Order: sequence, then C-alpha cells, then structure tokens
Amino acid sequence: MAHVSHKLKNPFEGALAGGGDPATSPLYVFGPFLKLIVVAGVAEVTFGASVWLVVLTIAVVSAMYRLVMQWVTDGSGGSGLSEEEFGSWAAKINAGITFVEYTLTFLVSMAAMVTFIADRVPVLNREVFLGVQYRTLVAIALSVFTGWLVNRGPKMAARTFGPATFGVLLLLWAMILATLIRFGLHLPDFNLQAFHPRYLHFTLGGYVRILAVMTGIEVFANMVAAFDGSEAEKSKKAFNSLLIIMGTTGATMLIVGPAIFRLSNPRIEEVSVFTQTMDALLPAPLPYLGTLVGIAVLMSASAASAQGLQNLALGLSERRYIPPVLGQRNRFEVADKPVWIEVGIVSVCFLFFGTSEETYLALYAAGVFVLLSMTGWAVTRRLFRQLGEQFSPSDLLLIIGTVVAALLTSGATLVIFVERFTEGAWTYVLFIPLLYAVFSYFRSRLGAPSPVMDYLGRLDAVQLAGFGFGQMSPASLEAKAPAAVSLADLRWEPEPIQRSRWREEQVTIQSLVVLLDGSKNAEGALPWTRLLCRQTGARLTLLSSIKNHTPELQERFDASRQQRLAYLEDVRRELEAEGIEAEALVRAGFIADATQALLHERSIDLVVTTTRGKSGETHWLSGGVSQKLVQKVRHPLLLINLDEHGQPHPPMLERILVTLDGSIYSERVLPYARFLAQTF
Repeated sequence: MAHVSHKLKNPFEGALAGGGDPATSPLYVFGPFLKLIVVAGVAEVTFGASVWLVVLTIAVVSAMYRLVMQWVTDGSGGSGLSEEEFGSWAAKINAGITFVEYTLTFLVSMAAMVTFIADRVPVLNREVFLGVQYRTLVAIALSVFTGWLVNRGPKMAARTFGPATFGVLLLLWAMILATLIRFGLHLPDFNLQAFHPRYLHFTLGGYVRILAVMTGIEVFANMVAAFDGSEAEKSKKAFNSLLIIMGTTGATMLIVGPAIFRLSNPRIEEVSVFTQTMDALLPAPLPYLGTLVGIAVLMSASAASAQGLQNLALGLSERRYIPPVLGQRNRFEVADKPVWIEVGIVSVCFLFFGTSEETYLALYAAGVFVLLSMTGWAVTRRLFRQLGEQFSPSDLLLIIGTVVAALLTSGATLVIFVERFTEGAWTYVLFIPLLYAVFSYFRSRLGAPSPVMDYLGRLDAVQLAGFGFGQMSPASLEAKAPAAVSLADLRWEPEPIQRSRWREEQVTIQSLVVLLDGSKNAEGALPWTRLLCRQTGARLTLLSSIKNHTPELQERFDASRQQRLAYLEDVRRELEAEGIEAEALVRAGFIADATQALLHERSIDLVVTTTRGKSGETHWLSGGVSQKLVQKVRHPLLLINLDEHGQPHPPMLERILVTLDGSIYSERVLPYARFLAQTF
C-alpha cells in the first residue's frame, strides 16, 4: 500500500531504525558496575568474568531470536510467539511488563542524558531546595518537552531527533578504534577465581548491573515486517540488523570495557566513567562531540519509548484491554494520553528518587529478562511440537541450544530478582498482577473484539518505535489477517468517531505497477498510467506473466517469455521517450500470483489494470483476474473500466466519488482520495 513510512531495504537501515535503545546502553552501564566492584576491592578478580558472562548472554539470546524472526514475520515478535504458545495470559503479562519497560526506558535514558549534561555543566549537581538538584528540574523539563514533541506526531519527532543511532554507532566505534590504537587488543581476563564463594556475589552483582546492555534486543524481532523482500529475506535482514547493533555493543564491552576500567575512577561522583574515558581516549574536541551525540541519542531513546507506549495503548485499546479513551488519537493522529501519564510518572520518580540512572537499572533489566525468558520457553515449546511432528537430528541439536538459552535467560532473571529484590525488583510483584487484573477487568467489561480486530491490535501494540529510517505506521494499515480467521469474522464493528484514524492520514504514490498481457484491452490502462506517472513522478514497473502450469506451456515458456519481454520493452521505450522511467518484468505463472509476489518483494504503492484482458470478457465480478487481485492483494488497486468497444475513458480526474458505509474500515480509502484530489 502507499507508504506512510517506507520499507527498510537493508540491515543497516534496520539497525538505525531500531537500535537506539540497545546501542545507548554502553554509555551508562559501566558506572554502577565499576562502583560495586572497585569499592569492594574485587575488580581485578571479577571484572572480566562479569563482562564475559554478559557477552555470552548476548550471543545466546541473539541466536534464539534468529528462530523467532524466522517463525514470526508479521511484526508481533517474541510477544506474539509467547501469546501463540501460552495463550491470553501471556499477552496480559507481556503488555504489563512492556508498559513498565517503556516507562523505565524513558527514566533510564533521560537520567543518563542528564548525567551527560551534568558531566559538562557540574553546577547542575547543586541543590536548589529540599534536596532537589538543578539536574532534577532539567530532567523534568526535558521529559515534558519530549512528551509534547512525541504527541505532535512521529514526523515531528523524526525531524527533531533524526537518525541519532548513527551518531552513537560512530561514537562507539571511535572509542573502539581509539582503544586499539592506544592499548592494542587486550580482552578482559576470565578469572575462574571470580566464581569462588568469596567473590561470587560480586561477580553476579556486576553481571546483573551490566545486563542492561540487553535492553531493546527484542525490537528487532518486531521489525521483520518493516523490511522489503520475501519472508525469508525479511527475517534475515532483521537478524543482520540485530547483529550490527549487538555486535557493536559486544565489541564495546570487550575492547572499550577494560579501557574504562583502567582510565576511569568510579569514586568521582561529578563525572560519569564513560565521559572520563572519552576525555582520556579521544583528542579534543571529539569528547565534547561525543557528549552531544550521547545527549541526542539518549533523548531519542526516551522519545522512542513514548512513541512505543502510544502504539501499545492503541493496540490494547483495540483489543479491549484498556478503556477506549486511552487509545483515542489527538489531532496529530497519536494517542497522547498514555504519554502524559508516562511523563507524570517519570517526573514524580525524578522528584522523589533522583536522577541517577543506577536507581532504575535494576528494574529495567528485570523486566527485560522476564520477557526474554518467556520468549525462550515459547521457542522451546514450539521446537518440541515440531519435533513431535517430524523428527530430525538437527532439530534435536536446536532444541538443546534453545533450552540452554531459555535456562540462561531464566537464570539471569532469577539472579536479578535475588540480587536486586530490595532495590526495586520487588515492584514487579506488585505492578504486574495489578496491571493483569486491570486488563482482565476491561476485557470482561467491554467484551472480546472480533478475531481480526484482536489480531490487528496485537500488531499495533508492538509496532516499531524509532527515529531512524522507516518508522512504521499502525499495523492495521497493512497487516493481513491470519489464515485461521474465517470469512464470517471479516466484519468491522461499530466504533466511536474518536477511533477514526484515516481522515487526516497522508499517503504518497512513489511507485506503481501496470499489468499487461499483450492485448489491446490491457493496454487500456496505459493512458491512466501515463497520467499518474506525470503528475506524481512515480517509478513505473510493466509486469506480465507467462503461464507454465501444463507440460505444453512449459515447453513454449522460453519462447513465449522472450516474445512478451520484447513487447514490454517496446512499451517501455515509448514511455521513456515521453520522460517516464519504466522497468519491464516477465514472471512465470498466473498474473495474480506474480503481482502478489512482486508486492512482497518491492515497495509498490499502486497496481493499475483494466477490467478486461485477452479474453475481452468483463468478468471481474465472477472469477476474472481483477477479482483474484482483489482477493490476493492488500495494496491499492486502480481498475480501469473499458467501454463496449474495449476503449478506456479519457484519462481525466475532475471529480472523485468516495463511497462510505459509516464504518471506520471504509474510511481507509480517504487518504488515497485526498492524495488524488490534491495531485490533480
């Protein structure tokens, strides 16, 4: 369909789009970690062991998510897999923890950002009144500003923050190169003495404090649907995006980590250990540029969490887990109320608990690993079912590896709760059952939505929230219903007018495909295609197909294909002579299937065809190609009707008739009608 946001084309774009949260974690995890082990006098023994344990966890969890990306390609990610395997209770637990995690992401990122600012402006650490520091007031003011900006819509936020992840990747690799140039490659020592009872508490305590580097890893599983290409290509690109970010994070831990340990002093409260290391490693003015990059990317991570909360509220409202008022959109087409609730919670936390990121890291990591554990056991359960259906030795090895991953994430979760229970992890025991009860109450009171609405709400709740390339629009715009949904379920329920999202939605047409079979009837689409391309500047693809489903057709396939391709090339040259850029493609099979495959592979905004083809019959309502396209294709279709002589009506657009039946669903046509009216 026409792109409110364009598809991601390669893993690097995916890394920039979704990597803001995990890429920022090395900026703030080392401070609490070093403070624990340096003050205790055990750093020489336990430092390397804790770092290597975290790197091992990154590797194992990343491998586990490769399976999630292969199985779940609709964008619902690990939470979708957990719900499929465990049922509705998993959906409520996931939603509750995700709400807490988005709030904690905002808290940690904003606190770390204020720390970076205070590193360069120490006066912010002074008290104003009643123990409240200037940095607290700055954090609250920036939180309100971020909430206001996000509530003005994703385009405004994207323009403000831009691809900040690119900046932090440059910063981390600059630190890696500077460390290698100055010290060479010196990886942390893995000292087995760290697991002696005397040191084990500090080894695990350090491990828990730097596990926050895993936050945000699950977003890449939600990004699969954001890529172009086939499902296999999408999952591979998403996984490679994960490798770019987590590989950078792992390299930073292993290479820059020892330099931070060597060059910084965690006892200095006024300057963070990362800033101390930047000042020691990088030549001026790069440390100050690094500070600016850190501030930008940490603020963008806070904003992305607020945008993610908007999508979560939208999805939960569609699934009737929360009151509809929380899913209502403002005039900028976003759910603003949940963001202001988040900003309020964050401001209260800053006032009463301060702006040190260490205060919130325990809670942050705890929630992440509960979700990772659920995903790990969901993957294990899926593999066991597959093993029961069809056994192979490779599946058995895969199950062993997945069980190890599930045990590792569950073990890490247990360690976090044991180590940090009294430091805030206990709140999950209070908040998650409370949120679970709230979700259950409203679902029972409002009633279950239709299966289609429930499915689309699940996708909306986990939509990508980032400010790099390819921010995703609500999933319900382009998601297809699961195969299990019957035709009887394909209905739209009456909804309040506040739920309307299409009236202000903006779309563009940047590329289109016209279907040609060599007949004059099919060529009736060309005058309209020329008009659209001239008015919009869209790229054009000429698509045709050659049937090959019988032995006789297969024998003639190559000759038929060459003949059809020559025909398309003639048409292409005519169009290019008129200044219209075009590409000719001939595919094997039926034209409806070929069109569907092309739309999966490429970013196409509009399909143009006539209601008559070679047969000359107008049977698009009774099984013709046009009807098959309507059934198979989720993209906009422009059907050109021919008169009784096979001639199209003159390509003119002076008035557009839009038919509506009173449902929100029927309003999906409005953005396209508006675009055509504005264009012509």
